[in-house]
Amino acid sequence: MDQSAAVWLVLLVAVIAANAPYFSNRVLLLGPKRAAKPFGWRALELLLLALLTLVLGFALESYQGQRQPQGWEFYAAALCLFITLGFPGFVWCYLRRGRHGA
Repeated sequence: MDQSAAVWLVLLVAVIAANAPYFSNRVLLLGPKRAAKPFGWRALELLLLALLTLVLGFALESYQGQRQPQGWEFYAAALCLFITLGFPGFVWCYLRRGRHGA
C-alpha cells in the first residue's frame, strides 16, 4: 500500500468511526440496545474510537517506514479533527427533533 492510499484509508476510517457512536444506540457499538444512550456513553465511545484510529495510523506509518515521535500538539489537533469529523452524526442525533429520544 502506498502512502497516499494509507492516508485516504485513515481518513475514511476516521470519518466512519467519528460518526458511529451517534448512529447506534448500542453501548460500545456491541452491547445491549438502549432506548436512548446518554451523552457520556457516546463521548466514551468517541474517545475509544479516536484512539483506535490513531493506532491504525501509527501501524500504517510503521509499516511504511520509521514512525516519527509526536508531541502533545499532534494529539490535541488529532482529537479536535476527530471531533469535527463527527459533526454530521452529532447533528443527526441531537439537533434533529425527536431523534433518539434526545
